[in-house]
Amino acid sequence: MTIRSITPIALDLPFEVGGPKSQFAGRPRQMAMLLVRVETEDGIVGWGDAFGYAVWPVTRAAIETLITPMAVGRNEDDIDALMSDLQRKLHIVGRTGPVVYALSGLDIALWDIAGKKAGKPLSKMLGGSSRTHVPAYASLVRYDNSELVARNAKAAVARGFKAIKLHETSVAHVKTAREAVGPDIKLMMDTNCPWTADEAISIAEQVREYDLMWLEEPVFPPEDFTALARVRRTGGVAIAAGENAMSPTDFRAMFDARAVDFAQPSVTKIGGISEMMRIARLARERNVTLVPHSPYFGPGLLATVHMATAFECETMVEYSFVELGASPLGDAIDIIDGRLKVPTGPGLGRDPDPAIIARYTVT
Repeated sequence: MTIRSITPIALDLPFEVGGPKSQFAGRPRQMAMLLVRVETEDGIVGWGDAFGYAVWPVTRAAIETLITPMAVGRNEDDIDALMSDLQRKLHIVGRTGPVVYALSGLDIALWDIAGKKAGKPLSKMLGGSSRTHVPAYASLVRYDNSELVARNAKAAVARGFKAIKLHETSVAHVKTAREAVGPDIKLMMDTNCPWTADEAISIAEQVREYDLMWLEEPVFPPEDFTALARVRRTGGVAIAAGENAMSPTDFRAMFDARAVDFAQPSVTKIGGISEMMRIARLARERNVTLVPHSPYFGPGLLATVHMATAFECETMVEYSFVELGASPLGDAIDIIDGRLKVPTGPGLGRDPDPAIIARYTVT
């Protein structure tokens, strides 16, 4: 059994965010998705998902110039051996960033192939429970506008979400959101690494009265686990982080520092399903709650849903609160009363729609 081809496919999907779209690198944000199509000599096709957003052209180049020459012709059955070999050979070009995002997409596709060959859904391949749905929380974009924060928070509750995450840095916006959704909805605050430890502690003390489930990534740099641990000890709010951690070793250091209450590895950034499950075992050993980072709409989201069934305790899956104008996975990622259905087909359970791919591929 060998890998015949590896093809990255970039999509630029239409979407709305319930307000003005923010700028990144001088351009309006895209809903970019970088699919990874892997085909075996037997004609079995698996689909992966490499972290997209604005960095997708570099990730695509890594797949085409590094990953494909090293992986085509290799045996797809021994995923651990292949991925370990590639990580060792590619460590010289970086242990995080586009190369690891590319490896993530390959790993997810290989697990999809493994499930299809076995005739089992990924959840069963990973030893998951019989849960048919997993809870999701609404991950709002940053609005920096109280009216839009309130409007979209209320809209998320109306769609059945029982938990909402803000991407705001203002205490006033947290107050607005809490007043909009009431006391029974879980509320989180993701700040994307803006502050020193002292600044983060000050903010934590101010938002404490709004009963946050967690304060996410409050310090820069995100790998400063000592500073993060100090915020956790003295700020009086639970701390979440992990989307910018680069390996299970990084998570071990985070846990050793007692820096987080909630760990947030991202399957499209960390190295794929194989690395995610290693982190899940480590989190279980250290009694840290795993709440995956997954604000994307491709195979990475499906992989996260499957993996969530294999975690020891029920967890929430992050769901980006935007309206897609076109979804490659159709109703497989529809929210039903604040929950996502676990696919029952083999592998990931749903291949991307070829018509959507044909229409929205970025050439």
